[in-house]
Amino acid sequence: MEFEPLHFVDRLTVINPRGTIGVVTLWSKPDYVIERFRQAGVDLDPATSPIAVFGTLYGNGLREMLRNLLYNPQIQALFICGNNRSGSREELQNFFELGLEPVGTSLVQYRPPSLGILVAPARICKTRRIIDDLVKPELFSTIPELIWLGDTNEEQIGTDSFKRFLVTWKPNSINELNRRQVPLPEVEVQYFPSNPRGHVVVRDTPIEAWKEVLYLLTRFGRRVTLKKGDRLELQHVKVVVEQPEFEAEKELHEVNIAPEKLRRYQEDILRGELRPDETYNYGHRLRAYFGLDTLEACAERLKKDPEDRKSYVALWDTARDLTVKEGRPCLVSLFFRRFEGKLTLSATFRTHNAMDAWLLNVYGLMAIQAWVADRVGLPPGAIVVISHSLGLDPKELDRALMIIGKRPFKVNLDPMGYFRVTVDDGDIIVEHRFEDVTLREYRGRTAASLQHQIARDVAVSDLNHAIYLGRQLAKAEMALKGGREFVQD
Repeated sequence: MEFEPLHFVDRLTVINPRGTIGVVTLWSKPDYVIERFRQAGVDLDPATSPIAVFGTLYGNGLREMLRNLLYNPQIQALFICGNNRSGSREELQNFFELGLEPVGTSLVQYRPPSLGILVAPARICKTRRIIDDLVKPELFSTIPELIWLGDTNEEQIGTDSFKRFLVTWKPNSINELNRRQVPLPEVEVQYFPSNPRGHVVVRDTPIEAWKEVLYLLTRFGRRVTLKKGDRLELQHVKVVVEQPEFEAEKELHEVNIAPEKLRRYQEDILRGELRPDETYNYGHRLRAYFGLDTLEACAERLKKDPEDRKSYVALWDTARDLTVKEGRPCLVSLFFRRFEGKLTLSATFRTHNAMDAWLLNVYGLMAIQAWVADRVGLPPGAIVVISHSLGLDPKELDRALMIIGKRPFKVNLDPMGYFRVTVDDGDIIVEHRFEDVTLREYRGRTAASLQHQIARDVAVSDLNHAIYLGRQLAKAEMALKGGREFVQD
C-alpha cells in the first residue's frame, strides 16, 4: 500500500511511499529536518526507509492532514519535531487523545458534502482550534502513535529515540480496504459586490480591527485560485488601530487566541537571531540581515530630530527575494513618525493571512513600536497596517465566522464632526460642527440639495452617521412642506 496524499501534494516530501511513519516538522523547513535525520544516520533510502513522508503543520492545514492520514492508514506513527510556533503540536495531539467537543452556534452553516450528511463546527478539546466534525478520532482504524522529538533548534532532536523506536516497531497489516476518504466541507456564504481595493478600517483596539477585517473578507472577498489553493482576497486594505494595547486575557480567549502565544511572538520579533531551520524571520531582517540594527538606527534618528521623516525600514531584499523559490518576508516595510506628540507606526505587508497571521502580526508591530518609542521617549500612537493582498482560505470560513460573531448595532462617533439640523424662514439649516465649533453652515429647501452640498465637501465619513443625517434631512423637508415644527432626533 503506497502513500497517496489527497491534499497539499506539492508541499509534502515523500521518502518511501510504502513507509509506515510520518514526520511532522511544524513550522520548521522539512529540508532542514530531513538533513538532520540524514546526519544522524536515519535510513532515508526511498526503497527501505520506514519514513513515508515529511511535512509541515502550521495550524491551518490540520484538517487536510487528518484527511491525508485517514486515506493512508499505513501511517501508524507520527514523529513531531520543529518550531512549535502556533501550538499546532498540541492541537494534533489533543485531537487524537481527547477528541472533539461540539460548538453550539448558528453563525456557521456548512454545505452538505452529500445527501444525508450533516456537518457542524467542533472544537478540539482543551484547545481553541475550530474544525469541522466530519473527521473524528474514532474513524481511524488505528490511532497513529504520536512521539515528540523536540525542537529542531536544539543540538539534539531525538533522532536516537527514533532509531530505538524502530528496533521494536511492528506496524499493523493494512490494505486498500482500510482507506477512508472524507470530503472537506464548504461553508455556506454569499459574496457581495464592492470595490475590492477600497476598504478602510478604523477601530480602537486590535481585536475590533481584526473582526472587521475578517468580516470584510467573508462578505466582499473575491475568490482567486493560487498554487496553494483558493483564497478570498481584497487588495490594499488599510487598517488603523488607534489604541494598540495588549488586550485583556478574557477578550483574547473569546476570539480563541492564547495570550502567551502573543507574548512569545512579541519577544521573538525583537530578536535578531535566525534559527537554522528558518530561511528568514522578521527580527533577523530588522536587526541583523542588512548589517544594521534598523530599529536602533530609527530610534537614534528620532532622538536627534523628532520630526524626522526618514525612519523608514525595508525588509524586502529585492536581489534575493525576487529570485529565490521560498523564504520571502510578508512584512516588507515600516515607517516611524512622531505625530501629535506620539510615535506612530505604519507597516506594509505584501501578502497577509487574515485568519492566522493578521492579529499576531499587529501584536508584533506593537512590540516593535513600544521598543522604539521607549528609546525615543514618546508614548506609542496609532498603528496603520496596509495589506496589498489580504487573503482568507475559504476552508477557514467557519473559524472566521465564529470570531466575527453576531455584529452588534453600534454608533461610532464620526471623526469629521456632527451636524445640527434646524428649520428657519423657509430653509433647512445644517451646521457642521466639531467640539461645539461651527465649521460651516449649509442652507437649502430640499434634503436632496443639502445632500449634494455635504457630499461635495466630504463632510461625513461614517456610513451610519450619513444614513442618520439623511433621515434628519428628509424629516426636516417634510416638516417644512407641512408647516410643522421640526425637532432633530
